[in-house]
Amino acid sequence: MELIISKKLSLDNHICYCFSNNNLSCIKEIKPQVECIVLYTFISLASVLTVFLNLLVIISISHFKQLHTPTNLLILSLAVADLLVGLIVIPLMGIRYIETCWYFGETFCSLFPFILYTLVSASLGNLVFISIDRYIAVKDPLQYSTRVTTNKAIFCIILNWLCSSIYSVIVLYDAIFSKENPNTCYGDCIVTVKFEYVLTDLIVSLVAPCSVIISLYGQIYCVAKYQARLINSVTNVSKSEKKAAKTLGIVIAVYLLCWIPYYIVSLFPGYDSNESAVMNIMCWIMYMNSCMNPLIYALFYQWFRTSAKHILSLKIFEPSSEYLSLFPEVNDK
Repeated sequence: MELIISKKLSLDNHICYCFSNNNLSCIKEIKPQVECIVLYTFISLASVLTVFLNLLVIISISHFKQLHTPTNLLILSLAVADLLVGLIVIPLMGIRYIETCWYFGETFCSLFPFILYTLVSASLGNLVFISIDRYIAVKDPLQYSTRVTTNKAIFCIILNWLCSSIYSVIVLYDAIFSKENPNTCYGDCIVTVKFEYVLTDLIVSLVAPCSVIISLYGQIYCVAKYQARLINSVTNVSKSEKKAAKTLGIVIAVYLLCWIPYYIVSLFPGYDSNESAVMNIMCWIMYMNSCMNPLIYALFYQWFRTSAKHILSLKIFEPSSEYLSLFPEVNDK
């Protein structure tokens, strides 16, 4: 706390307020111009890249009839959540961190944490449903079309978003609807969450999803390995095992690397999410997972590469383009 106070007092020679025409305005921290340029460049690139990649996924699945499958609907829901993170969360959190002021009003200050928690929870829920879908497809491929249907996928998507919204309200209820306002000046936006809710969020948003995803993908790998051994060709066995191991490693590693650092730091008592540079870095690593998801879950698919080419070349505006075959070569699987 002493370091924070001395930093603000050092600006007495040239005090800058968040709102110059308001006597109750917070004092704005002045960052070096070079640092601001670098940060704004990073925030802009992160936001644009996240929105662009997820928008490609959304347009591809929505436009091409061949991609209207239960699995791709789950990927579409994931892309929507990640797109909103890039469109809303990353820009607003970036501006707040760089300017050290909240310029979006007190009402949106209370609403923004709800949006953030809902999007993050929905994104995690989508990952879990995708894992379950892929497990059923590998474990019982003959019954997959009857067990997993489009209507069931839509129901799971609605359930996921509904549960994410309810969960966000429960966790943030005291912080949002409490009469005690922790904001000491105009231009500040502080939302405090009780430590017991932080522990609950650790279980709900990290331990439980990680356990489910790791367990399912572990079983997927074992099943794929067993099925590959049934094939007499040694070459096919080797390729199948390597592909399964590589996909599993990428999914689990990126997921854990993006989420574990945030929760490790958040468990330390007395941390300040507004002043701690370490906490801000951990949050940004977590947000960037929304940019990585389309790369992991869509970019490795041949249909995504093909559909992206047609979208970027504007061929989707041609007549009957939605009926284009995105899997012309079976041997490329």
